[in-house]
Amino acid sequence: MAVAPSDSTRSTSTGVNATLAILDLRAARGPLPLSELARELPVAKSTIHRICSVLVDRAWAIRDEQGRFQLGIRALALSGAASDLPIVMAFRTVAADLLTRHDETVCLAVLDGEDSVYLAVEETSHAVRLVTSVGSRTPAFASASGRVILSARSPSVIDSSFGGRPLVTPTGRRLNGVAELRTILDSVRRSGYAENHGETAVGLYTASVPVHNAAGAVIAALTMCIPTSRLSPARRETLLADLGEAGRRLSELVTWLPSYDARRPGASDPA
Repeated sequence: MAVAPSDSTRSTSTGVNATLAILDLRAARGPLPLSELARELPVAKSTIHRICSVLVDRAWAIRDEQGRFQLGIRALALSGAASDLPIVMAFRTVAADLLTRHDETVCLAVLDGEDSVYLAVEETSHAVRLVTSVGSRTPAFASASGRVILSARSPSVIDSSFGGRPLVTPTGRRLNGVAELRTILDSVRRSGYAENHGETAVGLYTASVPVHNAAGAVIAALTMCIPTSRLSPARRETLLADLGEAGRRLSELVTWLPSYDARRPGASDPA
């Protein structure tokens, strides 16, 4: 005997179908405002509003400066569409020059919640190198790329995100709580770059610089990864200078882009 679905089951099914319809329409048509989503879908505008709010909060969508919804970092990671992002295509140009000059791995990272996630990677030709890939994650508080992005956030936001819990890097270094993290981020803010000496992988040095949009928001981090065996004080200075210039060039190419950190503090609600 067939059992009729309950009201809660029907409600859940409707919500899932509406969510998938929004993602399908966005994938097929590109960035869309809430008003157009409401015109195209047989779903109440209030329901679309709630679903879009959840998608943005969970990093499946972002909302750009024009109020249009785009796929977020989690949707891009599943779809493999990251390579088609304008910021990744611009990164390829900048990374090619860095590889020619230094032949060291170059990465582009964004923030997903409390993790730094690689959107793009250009690898060195050296046999000894960091083995990583698009989608790889490291704790933002521990990585150079994460620290560059976090440095743009206020101390109160850092306290609420990381205070009251142990901060231990992937290689086992324990930070002296959120106070040390704030000190690190202050230094990053003053210098314009972040460095990491063996905190995410033993024997690895990483340096990161911010990528800004026209509003001045840090939307990504440009990173170089070098085994410490190939690093000298003189080479470090050259790397940092060239990386800083590359970060400025990349920022100039992507001034119009929104932040891919969908859950950044202060992000506006859909309207």
